[in-house]
Amino acid sequence: MPQTSKIIDASGFEEIAPNNNGQKISTFESVQADYMTGISKDFNPGITHPAWLIRSRLLKGIRAHAAELHGRLMDFGCGSKPYRSLFTNISEYIGVDYDSPGHPHTNEDIDIYYDGKTLPFPDNHFDSIFTTEVFEHIFNLADILKELNRVLRPGGKILITCPFAICEHEVPNDFARYTSFAMEDMLEKNNFTVTHLGKTGNAIETIWQIRITHWHQHILPIFRKIPVVRSGMRLLVYTGMNCMAAFWSRVLPNSYDLYLNNLVLAQKNS
Repeated sequence: MPQTSKIIDASGFEEIAPNNNGQKISTFESVQADYMTGISKDFNPGITHPAWLIRSRLLKGIRAHAAELHGRLMDFGCGSKPYRSLFTNISEYIGVDYDSPGHPHTNEDIDIYYDGKTLPFPDNHFDSIFTTEVFEHIFNLADILKELNRVLRPGGKILITCPFAICEHEVPNDFARYTSFAMEDMLEKNNFTVTHLGKTGNAIETIWQIRITHWHQHILPIFRKIPVVRSGMRLLVYTGMNCMAAFWSRVLPNSYDLYLNNLVLAQKNS
C-alpha cells in the first residue's frame, strides 16, 4: 500500500496528499486558527509584516504537532525559544545552540552551548527534540543527525522545520536547502522513521513571498530617510502583496512543488 504524507495548505488545514492513483484518502483536519498566546509578534505577525506568509504558515504547522512532543525536550538551535509556549505536554525544556559568528545571540534564551560537533548529553537523554529553521545553517548535518539520534530515547519524536525556498540569511552560515525527499532520506539513513512529511505555503504564496522579500531588502530601503513615505510604502507593499498572495492562492490552480518550508515529524527507531 503506498505511503502517504500530509501537506499543510495556505489556510492552515491539513490534507493527506493523493495516493499513486490520484485519490485523496483523507479529509481536512481542523487546525485551530486563533492567535497563540506567548508568541511574539515577530513570530506571529500580522498581514502588514513582510514575513507574514512564512511565519503564519510555519506557526500553524508547528502548533498542529506540538502536542506530540512530551517529557524532557531539547530545543536544538533554540535562539530566543519563540515557540516554547506551544509545547504544553513537556516536563523540561532545554535550549541548546551554537555560538555562530553569523548569528549573534544577544538577548536570547540559551541554556547550553555546544561545540558544533558533539551534544553534551548522555545517550537517550531526551524524550523529544524540536528544531526550527536550523538545518540550513549546519554544514555537517549528517554528523549532527547522528548526534540528535544518539541523545533521543528509542521511540522519541523529533519535530523539524527548515526552509525550501528562501533567500540567503545569517550569512556566511547558510549552507543548504532541502527538498522533502532529501529530508526523508537523511532521516531514514540516521535511524529515524518519518511519520509526517509536510510543506508550508503553496507555490503561489512562495512566489509572492520572494517578491515581498526583494522589495523589503532592496527597494523599500530607498525610502528609509523619508519616515512618512517609508511607513506608507511598507503598509501598501506588505499588506497589498500579502493580500494578493492569499487571494490568488485560492483562485488559481495551485501546487506544492514549490513551497516555503519543510515540516517533518519523525520517530527514533527502537
